[in-house]
Amino acid sequence: MNANVLVLNQDYQPLSVCSVQRSMKLIFLEKAELLHDDPDKELRTTRRSFQFPSVIRLRNYIRVPYSKIVLSRRNVMRRDDYTCQYCGKKSDLTIDHIMPKSRGGRDTWENLTTACDRCNVKKGNRTPKEAKMELMSKPYRPVPITFFRDSNGGVQEPWKPYLYMT
Repeated sequence: MNANVLVLNQDYQPLSVCSVQRSMKLIFLEKAELLHDDPDKELRTTRRSFQFPSVIRLRNYIRVPYSKIVLSRRNVMRRDDYTCQYCGKKSDLTIDHIMPKSRGGRDTWENLTTACDRCNVKKGNRTPKEAKMELMSKPYRPVPITFFRDSNGGVQEPWKPYLYMT
């Protein structure tokens, strides 16, 4: 029961990920339909067994305003896979301004990156070029669908067609 279920809007656009319990509730209330199940698993009660959901689709369309990913410390680290973009370390992480704030650098997706404490101190009040430190990847503004896909851990095989991964 400790699994995730992909929730699609009526038009098959990915909306979110929910728990198996929540997805079963939506199916029983006829608010959603089961599109894919996990054939290796089943849900059992004392009298019945049910398919184990993997992908469900809502029966009614949910209007979602244009989704823009909020610039936050957590989302920058998520985008960078919780890895220092200078040395690859995965602990003692902080956020680094590529162009330092004291030199006019702003809080933007393209100017923020994840760095470990050691690299952030080493870089100091310089640009990576001035500090002779190379970034592992260029910072970018994430696209909602790819951010959704990449931030939900592993992607189950039945999810891939709906997340544009096939």
